[in-house]
Amino acid sequence: MAHASISFDSPIGAITVEASNEKITRLTIGQRSPDLGSSKTLREAKKQLTAYFAGKLVKFDLPVDLQGTDFQKAVWKQIAKTGFGKTVSYAEIAAKIGKPLASRAVGGAVGSNPVPLIVGCHRVLGATGKITGYSGGDGLPTKRWLLTLEDIAIKE
Repeated sequence: MAHASISFDSPIGAITVEASNEKITRLTIGQRSPDLGSSKTLREAKKQLTAYFAGKLVKFDLPVDLQGTDFQKAVWKQIAKTGFGKTVSYAEIAAKIGKPLASRAVGGAVGSNPVPLIVGCHRVLGATGKITGYSGGDGLPTKRWLLTLEDIAIKE
């Protein structure tokens, strides 16, 4: 099980991406770790993330290995279907996974997304379109920056 990681600076702070067996397993915003090993996937992730931050990439094409419960994986799969410049609410995700009363649990799964940006959990908003919490980087300022990059109107 080959493990590797790479860190680099971005407009929202340091980004650390980890991979195992050439699949991305974790992305952390706001933390720098020493680079570990060598990985073609991680070099490609850095290239794609840099292009995204420059406004030149709207869809990531990276292999990921998401570890979580079946419920979390269902939520992350729905988030991944929400493309660049689009949003989805917690309630909409709950309905789409067949758990219409699970908006709070959806919120927990969104917050535990191991690969933010790649699975764009910053695109998940409250039912009224209001900006809600964000666990990456500096929290809400990071989420606002990402939404602005994608030209998504922000409701406070």
